[in-house]
Amino acid sequence: VLLVIMIGVVAWMTKGLSHGQNVVVDEIDLREIADGEYTGSYSVDRWANTLIVHVRDHKITNIEIEKNVLFYTQEVSDFVFGEVIAKQSLEIDIQAGATVTTKAYLKAIEDALDGE
Repeated sequence: VLLVIMIGVVAWMTKGLSHGQNVVVDEIDLREIADGEYTGSYSVDRWANTLIVHVRDHKITNIEIEKNVLFYTQEVSDFVFGEVIAKQSLEIDIQAGATVTTKAYLKAIEDALDGE
């Protein structure tokens, strides 16, 4: 019984992993983004998240988590959001050991600013 439970947990934990690793994040032209708060989301299994992206003077000034991915760490979100704000770009280095979580955050940011 324990083995069946463990197999089920592993299957659930890895569901969507392959899709998330292969996600392509497109760049956003911030020159076209007006001041405001933009909400974006990405949802594939446990990597579902919703973010609020703040833009002022065509720059990302802050990113807030409205709904976070399961099993996230503050370190990963701080790294991703800090890099995006510092570089003003979605083309950042992927956080080691958190590829899918990093891409999930980036896709939510892309969704927020692309759907503007």
